[in-house]
Amino acid sequence: MSRVGLALIAVPDDVSVSVTSNTVHVNGPRGELHRAIPAGIAVEHSDGTIFVRRQSEERNVRALHGLIRSLVANMVEGVTRGFEKRLEIHGVGYRAQKQGSDLELAVGFSHTVRKPAPDGVEFEVPTPTRITVRGIDKELVGQVAAEVRAIRSPEPYKAKGIRYEGEYIRRKAGKAAKAGG
Repeated sequence: MSRVGLALIAVPDDVSVSVTSNTVHVNGPRGELHRAIPAGIAVEHSDGTIFVRRQSEERNVRALHGLIRSLVANMVEGVTRGFEKRLEIHGVGYRAQKQGSDLELAVGFSHTVRKPAPDGVEFEVPTPTRITVRGIDKELVGQVAAEVRAIRSPEPYKAKGIRYEGEYIRRKAGKAAKAGG
């Protein structure tokens, strides 16, 4: 039995949840999210809690039980508090700035790279070397942060590039000098 799937999800007072046959809608102070529920999983809402249970013991249903519970819990947390990912930029002359709602990066290319903000995600640039990606959908925030990081991912020799805050970059030794040459 999935231990994650058995846990109840507490719903705050300012969040409304509606469950149809195969969709969960969560509405809160920061916005609204909805997600389709696969067959074999049932989501029940009563008395300020959400319970996710499986309707059969098939292997694929058992595999989805804990996942669906986590996704619904992330929806509730997203509409109440939201999610954010922080990125750092390392490198001489590397910087970021906001242009409207888009993010503009100067990271060592001959041109600046512009990353448009998708719906539901906003960028914040507190300093030219820090980027914060915010939104209510955890999956979307993580995906956009990964796409920004992929524009110039950190290289292992000088560790220059865009990385997550607190991410450790394993460094490699440079080219060894030739002996006797």
